[in-house]
Amino acid sequence: MTCNTIDLERIAGKYAAALQKISRRVTICAGTGCVANGALKVREAFIERIAAAGLDVVTELKPEDDGPCLSGDTTFVSKSGCQGFCQMGALVLISPDEILYTKVKPEDVDEIVQTTLIQGKPVERLLYKDPASGKPCHGTDDITFYNRQSRTVLKHCGKLDPEDIHEYIHVGGYAAARRAFTQMTPKDVCEEVLFSGLRGRGGGGFPTGKKWDLTRQQPGPKKYVICNGDEGDPGAFMDRSVMEGDPHAVIEGLMIAARAIGADEIYIYVRAEYPLAVKRIRKAVKDAEALGLLGDDVFGTGQSLRCEVMEGAGAFVCGEETAMIASIQGLRGMPTPKPPFPAQSGLWGKPTVINNVETLATVPLIIRQGAHAFRQIGTKGSPGTKTFALTGHVVNTGLIEVPFGTTLREIVHNIGGGVTDNKGHITGEGFKAVQIGGPSGGCLTQEHLDLPLDFDSLQSAGAMVGSGGLVVMNKQTCMVSVARFFMQFTQNESCGKCVLCREGTKQMLALLDDIMEGRADSGTLELLERLALAVKKGSLCGLGKTAPNPVLSTLRYFRAEYEAHVTQKTCPAHQCKALLGLTINEAKCKGCTLCARNCPVGAITGERKAVHRIDQSKCIKCGACVDACKLKAISWN
Repeated sequence: MTCNTIDLERIAGKYAAALQKISRRVTICAGTGCVANGALKVREAFIERIAAAGLDVVTELKPEDDGPCLSGDTTFVSKSGCQGFCQMGALVLISPDEILYTKVKPEDVDEIVQTTLIQGKPVERLLYKDPASGKPCHGTDDITFYNRQSRTVLKHCGKLDPEDIHEYIHVGGYAAARRAFTQMTPKDVCEEVLFSGLRGRGGGGFPTGKKWDLTRQQPGPKKYVICNGDEGDPGAFMDRSVMEGDPHAVIEGLMIAARAIGADEIYIYVRAEYPLAVKRIRKAVKDAEALGLLGDDVFGTGQSLRCEVMEGAGAFVCGEETAMIASIQGLRGMPTPKPPFPAQSGLWGKPTVINNVETLATVPLIIRQGAHAFRQIGTKGSPGTKTFALTGHVVNTGLIEVPFGTTLREIVHNIGGGVTDNKGHITGEGFKAVQIGGPSGGCLTQEHLDLPLDFDSLQSAGAMVGSGGLVVMNKQTCMVSVARFFMQFTQNESCGKCVLCREGTKQMLALLDDIMEGRADSGTLELLERLALAVKKGSLCGLGKTAPNPVLSTLRYFRAEYEAHVTQKTCPAHQCKALLGLTINEAKCKGCTLCARNCPVGAITGERKAVHRIDQSKCIKCGACVDACKLKAISWN
């Protein structure tokens, strides 16, 4: 059956009729995080225990299920994509009760079935407890992590079955693509997206509509659209979660982009390290083809549109447009000089549009609700919302979405629940910095807590939105070590094509090692800064041009910490072991000999039941004695 004979409203209506036959829905989060926490076993347990309790249970709904095969008292057990609250997985949502259970294990399922599905009561011990008040929260409306967000792109990620195209159509899916193909010209589509103010969510923030219109105006009948799903920033999982949780939104966005520029082929480039995203994107493409949404006659217009899913090998540099194009063409993923830009000469020398996953998933919302409505969210220069992966020293970690213009204070202290120490305890005055934008981004400090987060304000602060990683750091964090971590990453991921990136990042890493290990002198910081600026200015692609950002931003805001490493040979955060010493507290030491027995180099001496001593000339500062001492008598200083 092809799409020109299919009525999307008819599919949506029949699916709605099937849902009305369902008494309850049990939605198990099946994003990567919850799957790792045993969500699939939880789902199997629900299916088994519901059936054992004598209740009707289904695991899939189809439009034709509105017939007598559903009893009207059936429980629907379904999967969803990432529900966001990753540290609390496995997550289970019970509807229409709207009860959210956290950290669910297979052994908890029987109690949920008996108490909630049969008796209609919540299982109190599985509800999320507010860390401040200790009050149990029955659903997402009661949880600060959720109720202070504005989930638009992520709206369906934790609710819909990502592998069911009929449910996506039921919530209005593919209606925007149909409008773009049947009611709008390519120019109309470009102008609507341009007027919306949508800027690329992959890092640079270039106006999406402008990119599309530049490509549309290029001569020639053959053009391409590429979805950049090669998310490689450490700690970032926004694009992965959208592909896993709402893959049809990505495909619909690609279809609209193809309409805008006149392309008849689209590519989805996903890193192979995202097997679940690859699986669900492939199924979504297959199901869209089966319905005729992709193929020879899109929406009865006679236009053809083919989609190919390609797995990347995981090179960070392939997130750069020209390197990705080279990889798709079967070449080594290395960037090429611009111009020409991909809009002029991209895949196989043809005009090409490349957008990241989140950008494309936003496009159907704009076409469906209108550019004017989209502009009501966010700021004037950065309309809409942005997803972030919130990690680090913060109470609530996970996937969040907020309007542009939201402050760092709102994200860290309200949505995030506050800063924690290294043992996970909440500390009121412990905030030190946030690394935003991953290896391409920079640090924001206490003075930026009330800075509205958008493309322009972050750039003025020496940072960038990047793909959306947000790593919160407490006062026990060494900022030199943070800069070194990201420099190590970018140095490893450099393709080596240009000298400044290949050699400059290597030398920057060596200078950071000198600082952390006590070998730096008075000229090291000046040399590091000059080298960082040279790499930033002279590198060929975005990887090299942004690689120095973590170093430059930490030098800008935490220079005193660098100077302490260099001039005083101390680490203020007590993290750089080469600059620390180990001492034994004589008042606490009872002479148990555990430290001496665990020292790998024999640096600790002392008789049993007598105070022990550490020979600093022998000590390799491995910390084995600290871990072994049960009396906490040994400490770093």
